[in-house]
Amino acid sequence: MGKPVRRVAMIGNFPPRLCGIATFTFDVRNALTAAAQGAAVDVYAMDEPSVGHAYPPAVVCTIRQDEAADYLAAARRINESGAEIVLVQHEYGIFGGASGALLLRLLDRVTAPVVVTLHTVLEQPNSDQHAVIEALAAMASRLIVMAEKGREILIRVHGVAPEKIVVIPHGVPDRPLADPDLVKPRFGFDGRRVLMTFGLLSPNKGIETMIRAMPRIVAADPRALYVVLGATHPHLVAHEGEAYRDSLIALAAELGVSDHVRFIDGFMEQQRLLDYIEAADIYVTPYLNEAQITSGTLSYAVGLGKPVVSTPYWHASELLAGGVGTLVGFGDSEGFAAAICALLASEGKMAEMRDRAWNIGRGMTWEQLAQGYYSVFRSAVAERPVRLPVAGSQADDTIASLRLDGVERMSDSTGMLQHSIYSIPDRDHGYCVDDNARALILMHRIEGPLAPRADELARIYASFVQHAWNGEKGRFRNFMDFSRRWLEEAGSEDSFGRSLWSIGVTAGSARRNDLRRWALHLFDQVAPRTLALGSPRAWAFAMLGAAAVLEARPGQSLATSLLAELTARLRKRLADSRRPDWVWFESVLSYDNARLSEALIVAGRLLGDADALADGIATLEWLDGVQTSEDGHFRAVGTESFGLPYSAPSRYDQQPLEAWATIDVAIAAHVATRDARWIDMGWRAYRWYLGANDVGVPVASVSDGDCYDGLMADRANLNRGAESVLSFQLATSAMERLANRAGQSISCESSEALVS
Repeated sequence: MGKPVRRVAMIGNFPPRLCGIATFTFDVRNALTAAAQGAAVDVYAMDEPSVGHAYPPAVVCTIRQDEAADYLAAARRINESGAEIVLVQHEYGIFGGASGALLLRLLDRVTAPVVVTLHTVLEQPNSDQHAVIEALAAMASRLIVMAEKGREILIRVHGVAPEKIVVIPHGVPDRPLADPDLVKPRFGFDGRRVLMTFGLLSPNKGIETMIRAMPRIVAADPRALYVVLGATHPHLVAHEGEAYRDSLIALAAELGVSDHVRFIDGFMEQQRLLDYIEAADIYVTPYLNEAQITSGTLSYAVGLGKPVVSTPYWHASELLAGGVGTLVGFGDSEGFAAAICALLASEGKMAEMRDRAWNIGRGMTWEQLAQGYYSVFRSAVAERPVRLPVAGSQADDTIASLRLDGVERMSDSTGMLQHSIYSIPDRDHGYCVDDNARALILMHRIEGPLAPRADELARIYASFVQHAWNGEKGRFRNFMDFSRRWLEEAGSEDSFGRSLWSIGVTAGSARRNDLRRWALHLFDQVAPRTLALGSPRAWAFAMLGAAAVLEARPGQSLATSLLAELTARLRKRLADSRRPDWVWFESVLSYDNARLSEALIVAGRLLGDADALADGIATLEWLDGVQTSEDGHFRAVGTESFGLPYSAPSRYDQQPLEAWATIDVAIAAHVATRDARWIDMGWRAYRWYLGANDVGVPVASVSDGDCYDGLMADRANLNRGAESVLSFQLATSAMERLANRAGQSISCESSEALVS
């Protein structure tokens, strides 16, 4: 049976929002709370753009569809709530981003197992839809679909493992089988043979098909009344008002059946809706699209014992098999007329269908659904991976060999591509100067047999940095698409600073004189423009570039003056933001935090500025405390922390960039102070890559030098983009220097590979 699940976080639409997903989420929540006494089901409601709803207490958090920050905030709240399961009601259109991709940011950060109910499964998804479903399949413990067709498509189109898919039919109310004639007087349907369709009115519902069938049906049975129940879809109203409903009314008038077609406008409260359906003799779903994997109204009709005439969309084809209903071709008005006339003429056939439908419905009640869901929840919790113990002695003295495998995988003759999908470079996102600047720095850190190849690659990355420089604007461009077209005339200030850093390192460390000459020439053009920047990280990167020039050319006037000016600015930022419990340059923690401390420490040493050095060490001591877990391992400041003033950092997602920056600042601090504690700090940061982290899984591989994109709440992000690969290689280079400073032996290579 497994341990009972006591708290569920449920994500989806919710009343008073008017849509089928909202109704379903409401019913599922009620079923889950009724089935498990004392269980809490917290709703995280999706809010559509520009519309705010007054939600009931069951909704503990709202998520604005297009606000990325709301998804991260919801993830934090879910984790803090102690939820044991995250249940998602998935429909592409209710989440923000390309085909709802913003949902993935939330799910990447929750610690509880994820179960996703798929309300739409497409046989021919576009590339974005395909990517979202595959990501959901990777993140989720189980995918729930409401029909076998959904299972078949997930396996065939998306390659989802069959054991990961569970079929649980749409829930239905558990009502006694009612006699329609006893219910009809409540709605003024006395003496009529009621045909009914319910749902938000829109062209894909095929209402025209049924209206065109009505003349023949009325001729056979003048008592026939077709009831079209439901409001017009809100999106349709927003674009054209009630034009569609008016066209249907006009069609009924044109065919002379206005007295036999009744439109009842409005979004029905559920009990009222069920009463209406009980009044129907035959339920009709003349939908025009085959690719409908579920229909809540069809399920309700079957659960209430209604004979059904329907087009053969996927859900209807499955649910109506076995004599529960009759299937008619799409758009076939004559077929609908014939099928309905045959049923109206045979009370025995109607009664037989009614009994079969009602009996099938007993296996679809909300109580049955809740039991099925809780069974899935228990399995997901029981199968949740156990976090490995934090890596210890095995990784203590292990440093990888520097490798170019991952770097070359992400590079071409233009430069280094930004992102990857797993290990495959993603050309859709092109290049950026940030990664090419990092790559250029790495090439000058590589020695031994790989040095000749590193020098060849350095030319490519240097060329990219040069091309990125826009002298007219006095700024670096950052983003370039795969066709080599710049996407902006001026990139971010931080990309400027990082580019200048790479130029300074090249000027000071390149093995080839021609590269040094190029870098010094460009440094002289770029460095004066740095003074117009306002970002403290841009200052820090630029300071590291200027310091690299000074290390090679002591007294170089431009580098010296730039370093002195930016040191004063950075110290002032520290003074302005500092508090007794917050020894930092800003009121928030962000990315590449250690670079700020490193820049002051390096500047203080080179300029002989004891106060700057003291500030750098003080901020590093504070940051080291922030980046050390209760168990003593390195914990990078997670991206969820960004933008939260004077707040303790969130754990996820943790980026490889932070560990590299921490190792670099450890070297700077040890050079300046000779204090052995900074060597220990560097080792803790490096072991983070090898598994000494909050999740206990390796983020990088010492066997091939590759690196995952980050550490999520319960796993590594399996993409392997440029920033991550470069960070690990640069961290490895830095660790060799740090180990040499400590006189430690270096164990290169290991049998450990990336966890797949």
